Amino acid sequence: MTALAASPAVTASEAPSRRVSPQRRRRRLVSALLLVVVAASTLALMLPILIIVFTAFKPVAEVNAYPPTLVPGAWTLDNFTRIFTELPFARLIANSFVFAGGVTAFALVFDSLAAYALARLDFRGNKILLIAIIASLMIPFQATLIPIYQLVSDLGWVNSYAGLIAPRAADAFGIFFLRQFFLSLPRDLDNAARIDGAGELRIFGSIVLPNAVPALLTLGIFTFVNNWNDLLWPLVFTTDAEMGTVTSGLTLLTGPGGIIPQGVMMAGSLIALLPLAILFLMIQRRFVESVGTSGLK
Repeated sequence: MTALAASPAVTASEAPSRRVSPQRRRRRLVSALLLVVVAASTLALMLPILIIVFTAFKPVAEVNAYPPTLVPGAWTLDNFTRIFTELPFARLIANSFVFAGGVTAFALVFDSLAAYALARLDFRGNKILLIAIIASLMIPFQATLIPIYQLVSDLGWVNSYAGLIAPRAADAFGIFFLRQFFLSLPRDLDNAARIDGAGELRIFGSIVLPNAVPALLTLGIFTFVNNWNDLLWPLVFTTDAEMGTVTSGLTLLTGPGGIIPQGVMMAGSLIALLPLAILFLMIQRRFVESVGTSGLK
């Protein structure tokens, strides 16, 4: 009887503590609002991709229908068939891989070497050279396009992989970006290696580069994506359809009077988007791991 009589009193005393405090209620409201904002932002960012995906599977009549619809009423693969019959699309994809991959590989090598020299070596003119590299970032790309094309033409590199890759084998932004990262690495590692008799190339390859994997992956992703999506460069330096890239090849779909087969264009854009998505998914885990282990090698 005593226990039964005491239990309501205990429950009544605990009831106030179970009430949600105003601060906690406010935090829940803020979290809910942030969730709504993030969801709306994600939907806004994904909307262009959804339009590309759905339009690629629409028949011609539905693509040109008014008012337009987002989800196709009848799904078809005709647009993907036409993209490979109307264009040498497989060759264009291969050219894009060679162009973007080649530029990325050479840029990582030359940019890292130049950045190492500017960040870890003391030589006369170091600061002047760095200022010149930074100043070159302010020059518009269009201002140097014609002189570069003239040089490439004189070398006979138009419509060749060399003409596409060589002028972009090094990048001022990449040099500056890696230099700033190399400066953050402790110089004691270099000094200890020099005491052990290691040369500069040994220090660069065995100490600096393993600790710079996050920066190299970041620069590599940016370089590959920028060159894969570039339109003007391959459009200027290639006049042969067999040497074009995916972006320049899609411009050939424009018919008489400027008529563009939107469904075929979206199918080609979707195929061009897939390698970038796959590349990012493959590198993302490695990138996170490299950030977590940076400085422990």
